[in-house]
Amino acid sequence: MDRLGRGGAYVWARLRSSLWPLPVLAIVLAIGLGIGLPALDQVLEQPGGEHPLTLVFGGGPSAARDVLTSIAGSLISVTGLTFSFTVVALQLSSSQHSPRLLQTFVTDRVVQTTLALLVGTFVYALTVLRTVRTEESAGPTFVPRLSVTAGFVLTLMSVVGLVLFLGHLARSLRVETMLRDVSDEARATFGRALPADGDDSGARGISVSSEPSTAVCARRSGFVTDVDGDRIAAAAATAGATVVLEPRIGDSVVAGTPVAHVWPCPPGAVVDLDAVQQSLDRDVQLEYERTPHRDVAYSLRKVVDIAVRALSPGTNDPTTAVHALSHVSALLGELATHPLRPVPFRDEDGVVRLVLPQWDVHSLVRLGLEEPLHFGEGQPAVLRRLARLLRELAWRAPGGSLDEVIRRYMERVVCLAEESTDVDAAETGAWRQQLTDALAGRWPPPT
Repeated sequence: MDRLGRGGAYVWARLRSSLWPLPVLAIVLAIGLGIGLPALDQVLEQPGGEHPLTLVFGGGPSAARDVLTSIAGSLISVTGLTFSFTVVALQLSSSQHSPRLLQTFVTDRVVQTTLALLVGTFVYALTVLRTVRTEESAGPTFVPRLSVTAGFVLTLMSVVGLVLFLGHLARSLRVETMLRDVSDEARATFGRALPADGDDSGARGISVSSEPSTAVCARRSGFVTDVDGDRIAAAAATAGATVVLEPRIGDSVVAGTPVAHVWPCPPGAVVDLDAVQQSLDRDVQLEYERTPHRDVAYSLRKVVDIAVRALSPGTNDPTTAVHALSHVSALLGELATHPLRPVPFRDEDGVVRLVLPQWDVHSLVRLGLEEPLHFGEGQPAVLRRLARLLRELAWRAPGGSLDEVIRRYMERVVCLAEESTDVDAAETGAWRQQLTDALAGRWPPPT
């Protein structure tokens, strides 16, 4: 991706993850509409205050002021109350499932559109209100009939939008909807950050000099949310270096610790470390929280959080944990089909100038299973779902790539089931056999 494309994609992702851009745009449009429509009203107004358009507002100046004042006052009150209640409901939901789900709510287009419609109508009513002239005002009386009618229509749209928003909110607070939204978010991230299935050509031929490397330390702390690999590779080529980043996208970086290792390229070249340092400071994006833009592990982390919270003694909801593990299985199965290898960035001559580490499938499997296994002790439904998850993963993973890891986790599931539940040896033996069949490419029909 070129520099403009990478920078534009990053800015667009930041805007999408914020609640304010769409409401601010609605305010600007409302001001423009509130200035433009009264001007059109003045052009259309006929002698005697008649208006050529039918079905427009027919009251006088005082009535117009009352309508616009009522619209502005009621909408700002409804907006404040609605979103106050929404924040309280989301806080309760996030404390029960995961605080990181608030980030998904903020990116919800329905939430952003509803807020934009409410504040836009409020600003429009205030803007038009200033143009109404009564008998007590300086100059002849003026009623912007078309503008008041438009305000009435916007108010009706706001009421409908509010009703739809409340229905959407009721659905959004259900854990099944949250899991669906996070899974959709994950698949969008996979599409942006991962190569197509079976495409591993970019990872071939990665090699660095055998000379000792120089560590470059971070000057700021935060989570790596994006890396402009093309710009870093260009800076490394100019500096006569090959750079290997230490953190993956999604990892945390602490100021004063190594963020990258630098080798001279070609061997024996004098490396301009200051240029490399400046490029890393500029082109490795660090934020105070992880974002799903290019972090392939973040959405999986959210789903695992929901499963773990459901298994906590304070919640004790194994059904939710089982549902969450179904999404974990789906996400791990998709990740297992992608070539998860370090990503090289080359200069114009094809020389590797930057190596960006990637989450490997073993780390992702550990992320998806480690904590549910720890907290699933004594929960037979959860352990059964974990056994089925491993069978599903064995079926989807490329032949031999995860066999040892999957078998090891199955033995842990079997041990937990036999030690902490009433699951008998016949059932755990069936789990083992089903896993063996899946690893061999067999999925017998149920008996």
